[in-house]
Amino acid sequence: MVTYPSLPQPDQHLIPISLSLNSPNPQNQRSFCGVTGASVKDAKKYLEKHKRIENAIDAYYNEGGGSSSSRTTPNGPDPATITQRLNQIYDTYKDSDGDEINVGGALKWCEDLDVDPEDIVLLPIAYELKSPTVGSFPRKPWVDGWKSLGCDSILSMQAALPKLRDKLANDPSYFTSVYNYTFEFAKTGAQRSIGVETAIAFWGLLIPHGLTGMALAHTSNGDKDDGGDASMATEQGWKPEFTPWWFEFLTTKGGKGVSKDTWTMFLDFVRTIDPNFQNHDYESAWPSSIDDFVTYVKEEKLGSS
Repeated sequence: MVTYPSLPQPDQHLIPISLSLNSPNPQNQRSFCGVTGASVKDAKKYLEKHKRIENAIDAYYNEGGGSSSSRTTPNGPDPATITQRLNQIYDTYKDSDGDEINVGGALKWCEDLDVDPEDIVLLPIAYELKSPTVGSFPRKPWVDGWKSLGCDSILSMQAALPKLRDKLANDPSYFTSVYNYTFEFAKTGAQRSIGVETAIAFWGLLIPHGLTGMALAHTSNGDKDDGGDASMATEQGWKPEFTPWWFEFLTTKGGKGVSKDTWTMFLDFVRTIDPNFQNHDYESAWPSSIDDFVTYVKEEKLGSS
């Protein structure tokens, strides 16, 4: 199984208040009161019931704690309050010696969200939060991204995950946006391409997930709808077994890197190729690696020419 490129594990958690708690100690009570503005009595009550400070804070807000005319509107918390809450959550995971969530904080955040760091859902999350590279989340786009998703607590973030997973699997336009973003996300520094192993790892997440819904449904370039877009065809296109064929080809014949052109056009290729690889036009402007892959499949897998 191809997995998301593994992130290095930190030696220890960065934020002590994120550890499991057996009882509300004074430090955690002060942290709870500092975040919520609640009384010590409320801090003890919620910490005793929920143990972990993040869960206690979420429960406090979800049960109406901290509401006042200056903090809420008839439709819920005012934007300033939501921003404040998100900044407080961000502070829990940011580096202790900086103002950005990096690998250690991202792993702790995944732990609190109860999501595997190699879960496909982290790609749409990274896209929504405008993460510039793996394991890096600057503050402003992180806060703005969660606000746009309607989230201001760990619990509401958890609730957004299945929605993003489903949208990625079934919305072709959204899948394309996340897919194209992934190339820049996966690059290292000023590189113009990404390594074959890295590309395979991300394709190994994206392509199988897209095939579970309508995101990679076969399209016919020849048939246009009234808006001029390629229409969905009923014939089957890319099959799950074609993905490892592509990986095998890249590993043995595909060179050391994948260019942005190859990355981008491979998505069009997946959506338009027929199951027998007969409709591929070698005269069109496909990258040479895709032309070579079609020849490889016909000769090595399908026994045709």
